[in-house]
Amino acid sequence: MVPKLSSPEILNFLIIVSIILISSRLLGEIFRKFKQPLVVGEILAGIIIGPSLLGSAFPDLFKQIFMSQPRAYGAFDGLANVGVILLMFIAGTEVDIKMIRKEGKSAASISLLGLVLPFAFGFLCIWFFHDYVFAVPATDRLIPSLFFGTALSITALSVIVKVLIDLDIIRTKVGGLVLTAAMIDDFLGWILFSIIIQMMTAKEGDASFTSILYILGFVALMMTVGRWAIDRILGLSAKYLTAPSGIITVAICLCFLGAVVTEYLGIRGIFGAFLVGVAVGDSKHFNHHIQHIIQAFIINLIAPLFFASVGLRVNFVTNFDLSTVAIILGIACIAKIVGAGLGSRIGGLNKNESMAVAFGMNARGSQEIVLGLAALQAKIIDEQVFVGLVVMTMVTILIAGPLMKFYLQKDLKEKGKSTEARVVMLDEQPENVVVSNT
Repeated sequence: MVPKLSSPEILNFLIIVSIILISSRLLGEIFRKFKQPLVVGEILAGIIIGPSLLGSAFPDLFKQIFMSQPRAYGAFDGLANVGVILLMFIAGTEVDIKMIRKEGKSAASISLLGLVLPFAFGFLCIWFFHDYVFAVPATDRLIPSLFFGTALSITALSVIVKVLIDLDIIRTKVGGLVLTAAMIDDFLGWILFSIIIQMMTAKEGDASFTSILYILGFVALMMTVGRWAIDRILGLSAKYLTAPSGIITVAICLCFLGAVVTEYLGIRGIFGAFLVGVAVGDSKHFNHHIQHIIQAFIINLIAPLFFASVGLRVNFVTNFDLSTVAIILGIACIAKIVGAGLGSRIGGLNKNESMAVAFGMNARGSQEIVLGLAALQAKIIDEQVFVGLVVMTMVTILIAGPLMKFYLQKDLKEKGKSTEARVVMLDEQPENVVVSNT
């Protein structure tokens, strides 16, 4: 018989969910009032009620809430992971395939330069300056260097989606480019993630390369036959099931099935959910009304649980080292901003648009934390380095939204002034002069 949660465990689970949901939504709304992304407040809520503040000031209370029933916290952790899977599904539905085809070249240059340059910079810095970052010297620097190259180069698609939605720019040109580039970045990043995990565990070394072939096949399938099949399935749902609940149920089920497939293939489930979301969003049967219903539920109730859980994973007080944080933050930001910025300029964007894209691509998130936890468990990094990675993640999230907004507003002002100057110049032309339209 499968063991079930006892009554005290269920009570503790409900308490954890209630505390985290209330605090994350409250701080999220406060940050929204100050024109900041909701995700910043949601992660900060996790830090406040986590081991860093509540755990340090009131350790007994913290243990009573989060540690007294391990299975209850495990159930919450599972719910938080469901939240990020559903968030990635919503991200997929927001992708405009026509825009991807139109802006594919620009997105590819942003993603590749934004990935390769930080990876090379992170790898070389740790390869040559390992002992300045790590407390304990190591004879084998290959895996730590590969780890840092990967961890510092990947854009967090789940985070940037939340930022773009919060700023209401996800369907703009810049938002579409960032989202498309982040999708490419995330795909390549999860492949790197798989390889690094295999090297860390040193088990079944060929499994990571096999999973790459599988996932490439799954991507090709989902973008061709999968899109057609999902459109047919949703069409049958619209015809035979109650609207709109029938289509919503089928779409969510497809989301979880996609996550199951990619998780089974060795790539994280969120990527499968994202690909299914792209296919679902491309269907004519999945209209904006249905999308709005799903998005409202996920963004306001499920996703905050995941983002708040990030702050529960580490104690910033006891493991904070300023020099380590500064080195990690400096390497991550400089390389990513320069790489994504150059890629944007090559892709044809102007200076302000390129800076907005660069700071958007600079946002990190759950992937770095997951990879960091794996490295911590494998004793490749210590707690101070892990805290540095989390702080770097928090800072890049904090600056992404405001700086994207700043450069986009600056771009609009400069374009407005340019238009006004042109109008004035045309008005000042003598009446007998014919102004060419060319």
